Amino acid sequence: MPGIFLFIHLLSINFRYVKKSVTVLFLSLISFGFSGQSFIQAYQNRANQVSQTNITTLLQEFENLGVKTTGSTANTNALNWLKAKYQSYGYSANQITEDPFTFGNNISSKNLIITKTGTLYPNIYVIICGHYDTIVGPGVSDNGSGTSIILEAARILKDIPTEYSIKFIHFSGEEQGLQGSAHYADNVVFQNNTRQLNVRLVFNLDQVGGKIGNNNNAIKCESDQSGLTTNNAQSLAFTQQLANCTTLYSPLQTVMSNAYSSDYIPFEQNGDIITGFYENVRSYNEHTVNDTFANVDPTYVFNVGKAAVGALQHFATATTASLGTQESTLNSLESVKIYPNPTKDYLNIELPKEIKRFNVEITDMNGRLILNKENENKINVSGLTNGVYLCNIKADEKTAVRKVIIEK
Repeated sequence: MPGIFLFIHLLSINFRYVKKSVTVLFLSLISFGFSGQSFIQAYQNRANQVSQTNITTLLQEFENLGVKTTGSTANTNALNWLKAKYQSYGYSANQITEDPFTFGNNISSKNLIITKTGTLYPNIYVIICGHYDTIVGPGVSDNGSGTSIILEAARILKDIPTEYSIKFIHFSGEEQGLQGSAHYADNVVFQNNTRQLNVRLVFNLDQVGGKIGNNNNAIKCESDQSGLTTNNAQSLAFTQQLANCTTLYSPLQTVMSNAYSSDYIPFEQNGDIITGFYENVRSYNEHTVNDTFANVDPTYVFNVGKAAVGALQHFATATTASLGTQESTLNSLESVKIYPNPTKDYLNIELPKEIKRFNVEITDMNGRLILNKENENKINVSGLTNGVYLCNIKADEKTAVRKVIIEK
């Protein structure tokens, strides 16, 4: 039932490309029709299906696609890689569409849209989006991180009924001024200034990779507090719910922040309601050759992924019923603990009790095998030089991958 909620927000506004930080006290009386939030076990079960191994693999594959400048061959290869992922998850051809656009000096690219139809409101859409184009470097944080999380969410929720339809959208042309998202907002959501799609919410993920070595224990939850004023209150309400979902379904803390210069902006300018995630401690590797897998924090991306899957279920109103044992079956290796990390001499491997036989491979960032151990829970790594390595733990035809730092 609609209710009246009084929100007093101490909103820390951190402008993404401005060093100055401004704190504003927002006191707003908001009337809206959301039901109260509470913990839902089925949502947690699905959030727990976010796989650290999948996230790590997706980030590595994204890096291997190179610098995905809009209009380049690498950009097209990334689009085809994304389509192949959705096909492997079981999405049909009629669920996968492309939105071609051209801008500037005849530069052409495509957005990729995957639609999952809702059971109760099939013509009302929750959009979860992020850009896949990069500049200068491979862009593993900006925005391979958001791309990987959207893919994981689509994989996990493919067969989960949701009342609202979901569109998983990968935009191109973001780095050239939000070209892809502007085209979609102005030519698909709207046509000739007439609305064609009823959008409940736009949930954007941009640069959520963190930086290895930073204290990556929080995520910025972004709301619209500028531009059009008619959608600000609803954006703030949805963003508060995003923060609530983050604390319910992930270990991350939240920081309320403002929306700025990413793919939700063209939607906001057309009156749609927006929210989003952005890394809390800025890495400053974006738009540089240093935006690589070696410099991101895959565990942070994994945790942001859990928050995103929990929130997306809430926004689209996913079923709260369990769909059987297959849905709750998890890779038990995902609970593996590796410590200390960073380390200088020994690495301890703590596995679930039921795993007795396992293999540990440590490789460098180029995939070259450095160590290979069988059934050893304490591994001597004193012979390794300082740097970042990958630890692959294999058991029962399953694999867990963790990043390990050697620091002497």
